[in-house]
Amino acid sequence: MSVAVPPPLVGLTCCRSPMNDSPYHIVGEKYIAAVLGGAEALPLLIPALGDQLPIEALLDRLDGLLLTGSPSNVEPHHYDGPPPPPANPTDPARDATTLPLIRSAVARGVPVLAICRGIQELNVALGGTLLQEVHRLAGRRDHRARPTDPLDQRYGPAHPVTLTRGGWLHELAGSGELIVNSLHGQGIDRVAPGLAIEAVAGDGQIEAVRLQNARFCIGVQWHPEYRFADSPVALRLFASFGAACRAFSVGRGKNEKAA
Repeated sequence: MSVAVPPPLVGLTCCRSPMNDSPYHIVGEKYIAAVLGGAEALPLLIPALGDQLPIEALLDRLDGLLLTGSPSNVEPHHYDGPPPPPANPTDPARDATTLPLIRSAVARGVPVLAICRGIQELNVALGGTLLQEVHRLAGRRDHRARPTDPLDQRYGPAHPVTLTRGGWLHELAGSGELIVNSLHGQGIDRVAPGLAIEAVAGDGQIEAVRLQNARFCIGVQWHPEYRFADSPVALRLFASFGAACRAFSVGRGKNEKAA
């Protein structure tokens, strides 16, 4: 008689935000829904506790890691960048949590899917740098969405990206181009060692990366989690992430039995 394999456990990174004069650890429900419905995994919210969080003990239990988007940006001192613009929103508690978490997860081979702020964290954690205001660079478009627009308009199709021929996303999408949404002010500048470019916007902005020789480590600058069930490519992306998490979970179980 076959034994049912439990769904993998996927950690979702939280932001630390003040509400009612108290800190709250929060994550958008759309990420939770995409992990539960798209990856068919159990979502576990990871609080932004910095060095108070026992990262290695946490990773002993996780089968995957989803780095979520956020209105905040990685503080530039983490990549020796210039001082941030005055209005630049930051979340130092999240930085202190996610950057070491990413390095440990990558070292263990834990499947990672990085979205928006997540792709920027992945790049910084592995030694890359960021552009703090893409829209102020000559020849670059404004990738930000207008906060006054309705939600569906903010997360609606914004521009095409060219997928690297022969790359992982190119194979996933089955075409050389993908229309994506766009809600970011910052973006990748120098790509971290080991990361391969998977997609580029028409203005030259890097929109997706993959960690070479990894089981599954993909970062996208857009938001596939928003209405993921309406997009065949987003569905395949989360299904592939879930499959990688299940394979990692099964492999961990075999190793534990052998030990």
